Amino acid sequence: MMIRIPLLILFICLGLCRASAQHEKVGVVLSGGGASGLAHIGVLKALEENNIPIDYICGTSMGALVGCLYAQGYTPTEIETLVKSEEFRSWAYGTIEPQNVYYFKKKEDNASWISFKLSLDTSLVTNLPTNIISPIQMDFALMERTAPAAAAAGYNFDSLFIPYRCVASDIEAKQSITFRNGDLGEAVRASMSYPFYLKPISVNGKLLFDGGLYNNFPSNIMYQDFYPDFIVGSNVASASTKPDEDNLVSQIRTMLTSKTDFNPQCENGIIVQPNADWVGLFDFDDAQRVIDSGYVATIRRIDEIKIAVQRRSDPNVLAAKRAAFKAKMPKLVFDNIEIEGQNLNKNQVSYVRKLLRRNSRFVSIENLKPGYYRLAADDKIKQIFPKARYNPSTGYYDLKLVIKKEKDITTQFGGNFSNRPINFGFVGVQYNYLGNPSISLNGNAYFGKLYSSVQVRSRFDFPFRYPIFIEPIVTYNRWDYFRSSPAFFEDTKPAFLIQLDRFGELDIGFPVRNKGRLVAGTAVSFIRNLYYQTDVFTSADTVDRTDFSVFTSHILYERNTLNRKQYATQGTYFALRVRYIQGEEFYLPGTTAPSLDPFRAIHDWVQYKVTYDTWLKERGRWRIGLLGEMVWSTQPLFSNYTATILSAPAFQPTPESRTYFIPEFRAHQYAAGGIKTAFLLWKNIDLRFEGYAFQPVAAIRRRPDYTAEYGAAFSITDLAILGNSTLVWHSPLGPVSLSLNYYSKKREPFSFLFHFGYIIFNRKSTD
Repeated sequence: MMIRIPLLILFICLGLCRASAQHEKVGVVLSGGGASGLAHIGVLKALEENNIPIDYICGTSMGALVGCLYAQGYTPTEIETLVKSEEFRSWAYGTIEPQNVYYFKKKEDNASWISFKLSLDTSLVTNLPTNIISPIQMDFALMERTAPAAAAAGYNFDSLFIPYRCVASDIEAKQSITFRNGDLGEAVRASMSYPFYLKPISVNGKLLFDGGLYNNFPSNIMYQDFYPDFIVGSNVASASTKPDEDNLVSQIRTMLTSKTDFNPQCENGIIVQPNADWVGLFDFDDAQRVIDSGYVATIRRIDEIKIAVQRRSDPNVLAAKRAAFKAKMPKLVFDNIEIEGQNLNKNQVSYVRKLLRRNSRFVSIENLKPGYYRLAADDKIKQIFPKARYNPSTGYYDLKLVIKKEKDITTQFGGNFSNRPINFGFVGVQYNYLGNPSISLNGNAYFGKLYSSVQVRSRFDFPFRYPIFIEPIVTYNRWDYFRSSPAFFEDTKPAFLIQLDRFGELDIGFPVRNKGRLVAGTAVSFIRNLYYQTDVFTSADTVDRTDFSVFTSHILYERNTLNRKQYATQGTYFALRVRYIQGEEFYLPGTTAPSLDPFRAIHDWVQYKVTYDTWLKERGRWRIGLLGEMVWSTQPLFSNYTATILSAPAFQPTPESRTYFIPEFRAHQYAAGGIKTAFLLWKNIDLRFEGYAFQPVAAIRRRPDYTAEYGAAFSITDLAILGNSTLVWHSPLGPVSLSLNYYSKKREPFSFLFHFGYIIFNRKSTD
């Protein structure tokens, strides 16, 4: 009898332990830490694979995002796939995915490095930028991905697939804010608003920043709100370090952040510390390696976790629970769209509504997206914050778009610095008026030895059912190939050549879906070429002069998804241009001309040009691209060879080739093309190799009397080769490039170019 009593007590204790294990609750806490926070995905993956239950989840900053995705039913594998996608990279770096770029709104590329935006009625301090990246893509993606889950949970974070908390920072009150209900996307966005990197948002009248400023490991919130039996923490936050006198980010972080307690709070807990210190704060390019670090760190401690946590989750039950929660999510369809903006008048609200192009009462998320990105592409709109709220009485969502106008004036600065005398500076200014129509007034100037230019243009955007823009342009271009030649400082003189191009143009444009546009225009131009037809001349000689007074009209279709305005590595550019040109040539010979008789003639011709520049599907770090260009022109010969070759279309596929005048790459009809490759050595560092061939239908040749004639058709001797190898660093301001270039038809075929900046010029009147 005495033996039975201890056995009975033992069975009772075992039963109580089993019952306790069955009710055991586990909370997971995810710290902030920027890109290193992707390691949390590996932690969740390891826990699920080993059937460790996750009953509550709480996070800060990147931990808030990962925790939110998990809390609304994403599996760790699904989260892993998302963060390795181009979509996620666009969130992280503030870029618009190519399929969402609204090319119709894009301005012509220029040589600017940096922009400053100013309001006329505010001080300089209030005009300083507050963020590095644009939140446009991230804000829309968070709304799109979280709104259905928030609706299914009745906007109560306890009713999500996994009960969830995240924190943000109220810097005015100097305290941490905990989100327990409300708009899920808004909560995560507030928690991720790292100062000066991502713009903060206002929630209930409070300006909120990254949660890591005051609480970078919210285990206290986990314990207070859920009181779990065991906490698994994942901490990737760097230990507090002294600020670096040369590192602005470290100084700001030290000033703004408070010391965080990285303990699990409750008696039972384990902190997993993935080895992710090596990754930069905002470097999301090696996501898989970061995720793996979290997985490995968790596996190393999984036996400890299994001993501490007796309960196990059933994968089938977990999958069924996920499916049941996702089935509750209402489809994201809107029937009411509200435009809200500070100081927006009726005309401005009307303009915004028309850009959205709502064609029916009910708007799906797929149909909303093009209109949203049309708004985002408008340079008079600074910020759009979308908020979706489910209305149970209608079965649809109400959408509020909080619009903020762009500042009145945008200034731009840039240019190019080089080892050759092709340096130039660039300055631009634009005035923005948001209305119906919307108006931009823009001016820019280039100043340098090779190239100087002044351009003034205005653009009127009409948000009709089929939008159009009307754009008058006035441009003055000056090219001086004599002063910009490397031989200018040597005893031998290069050919003297100056081109002046002055024109006024009026264009009208139409969108062709999101990625293309159709532009028709007409222009009046005055082109003056100053040159010697011989290399032998003195300072006492006068130049030959050819004036060409032009009337021209053109139609252009172009489609562009290239990821950079120079040295692109992704996307495609296609352009088809038809141009009609009529004008009067007037030739006035100089003292070195073979004939001193002036010449006057009327010319007219049609010119067709097609360009196709594409990067094929990437393979790891390799990129392979193709470029093809064809020109067919009925242009006649001018009075002499130099005047003829100056007016002929040119093949200039590389930045350096645009700074040379090379007759052998000019012709009235030609086919050209080649292959290019880029190897991504490191983040924003490319090694490129390009090779192109240029074949004129009939080369333009110089006769002994300096007049022009055509050579034999498709002569192989006229085939010209251009190639280069280039190392490029895409710096925050612009490309820094080191290249070795080859031109088969030049007397000295090899050239070396170092440049910092963009070799981009205002368009010529007959391009």
